[in-house]
Amino acid sequence: MSEERIPKRSEVAKENTWALEDIFPTDEDWEKALEDFKKLPETIASYKGRLGESADTLLEYLKLCDEISVSADALANYAHRKSDEDTAVAKYQGYTGQLMNVYVAIGAAGSFETPELIAIPDDVLEGFYKANSGLELYRRHLDRIRLKKDHVLSEAEERLIAMTGEMGNAADKIYSMFSDADLKFEDAVDSNGKTHQVTHGSYIPLVKDADRELRKSAFASIYKGYGSFRNTCAATLDSQMKALEFYSKARKYSSALESSLSANEVPVEVYHNLIKAVHDNMNYMYDYVALRKKLLGVDELHFYDLYTPIVSDFTMKVTFEEAKETVLKALAPMGEEYISILKEGFENRWIDVYENENKASGAYSAGARVHPFVMLNHKDTLDCMFTLAHEMGHALHSYFSNKNQPVVYSDYVIFVAEVASTCNEALLMQYLLAHTEDKKEKAYLINYFLEQFRTTLYRQTMFAEFELKCSEICASGDTLTADTLCQIYGDLNKLYFGDGIVLDEDIKMEWARIPHFYYDFYVYQYATGYSAAIALSQRILKEGAPAVKDYIEGFLCGGCSADPITLLKNAGVDMSTTKPVTDALKLFGDLIKQMDELSN
Repeated sequence: MSEERIPKRSEVAKENTWALEDIFPTDEDWEKALEDFKKLPETIASYKGRLGESADTLLEYLKLCDEISVSADALANYAHRKSDEDTAVAKYQGYTGQLMNVYVAIGAAGSFETPELIAIPDDVLEGFYKANSGLELYRRHLDRIRLKKDHVLSEAEERLIAMTGEMGNAADKIYSMFSDADLKFEDAVDSNGKTHQVTHGSYIPLVKDADRELRKSAFASIYKGYGSFRNTCAATLDSQMKALEFYSKARKYSSALESSLSANEVPVEVYHNLIKAVHDNMNYMYDYVALRKKLLGVDELHFYDLYTPIVSDFTMKVTFEEAKETVLKALAPMGEEYISILKEGFENRWIDVYENENKASGAYSAGARVHPFVMLNHKDTLDCMFTLAHEMGHALHSYFSNKNQPVVYSDYVIFVAEVASTCNEALLMQYLLAHTEDKKEKAYLINYFLEQFRTTLYRQTMFAEFELKCSEICASGDTLTADTLCQIYGDLNKLYFGDGIVLDEDIKMEWARIPHFYYDFYVYQYATGYSAAIALSQRILKEGAPAVKDYIEGFLCGGCSADPITLLKNAGVDMSTTKPVTDALKLFGDLIKQMDELSN
């Protein structure tokens, strides 16, 4: 029997590819547009020193910025999507490089923008709004920029800050090179004595394996690797935290946390509320640990037992056609408008479906203005069906934002980016659970759902709490040593998992394996986004049309026309309180009870 061959790009059926010709009919059209784009740095530079001269000049400049945004969107989407189709084609790698060069030139030419906008006196700007009503469209945009006024330094100080850019990114760069390129791990050994290579890519499949000896060996291998460089890892993370502390102080923020969250207009209370809500509902996690121990049938549960499926003798095969049909049925509660747009995406080649030689891995949605483009590498699995629902959630969020917001407000911020995608996943899960009487299938699905809660809500919150504690230690003037970091991380694992699991010594080194600690208070957004999505999906299923109307009109159509907390409030979820997180965790508790009943 011959092995199934991955097709070349030229062999993929047209209907399974995305319609990039909707952006530019040919490569030549893209190249012509790029030549026009190259003229923009000079055009932008012509406004230097003039933004405060009159209402008309300011409006001209802001409209120019919108035009640049639209052109850049088309050029970037075509170049990057073409490049991802077949990463071995040098031509499209060249396209992305050429475009980046122009981006850099535009950024340099427009470096005057923020200082000049901030320098316009309040009364003068108010006069501009009265003199030209067209400027009112940009009031929120200008207000957001001018809110930075207290954090913008003198020209000489700003120049010095800019000069520290490479140093500020050094810790992330060093960690990446160390962890991704230089660090090697010992082979893991299974119960039959067979060796298995341990890499970043193979580690999770190895600790999911049914062979407990293999899981334990892989677990020991990865943390022995990091542990042998524990002081290097600690010094690197300490440098990252000290850099964040330096920039927050230099820009006159009260903390590195406030500095980071301000970029997305998120109050620090949201971060603290997330941690509090999870702390108040640790009992559900302890119940889950007990259930996992029971279903695995082990005397002691270890951290290398956390990823192996507790329902292992069941699989679901889902073709792409079946996945589309099921997703349409599952998202029917979203109403006719949502479903019609979803069908449009399915029928008009918004999606690049299958793997081909040299195609980029993974999946994503790119919110082009002509329409979204979704990349998949569909493999006929349950995971891939959820990926379809997830990426189409992103796609329709982008579609609604682009169609209903002016260019300046059409992009949504990262804080809300995962809400629409995860809401779709939650609706799909509830549909699947409601439409099966097969106990094995139901248990398999609940296990999948429980793992999402554990890894997204609890785990990411634990990461967020660890990051906050590290930042607070640096702010106090102390140094993050390997012993300190291992102590903090060990204590957090004890708190989050309870007494039902053995606190393996190796797990205390896990902090060294997490690249997100170099992303500047990023991970909490996975947990808040997941909580908001669960709350929204529950409201949609319970309340129907009114909830859907709030969700689509108040949130999906909102772009960044308001701050993210306000947009979510419009949809019926108040992330300034602990309620969405608490409600999501109650659902987690209900699912644990269902799983326990099924197992009996």
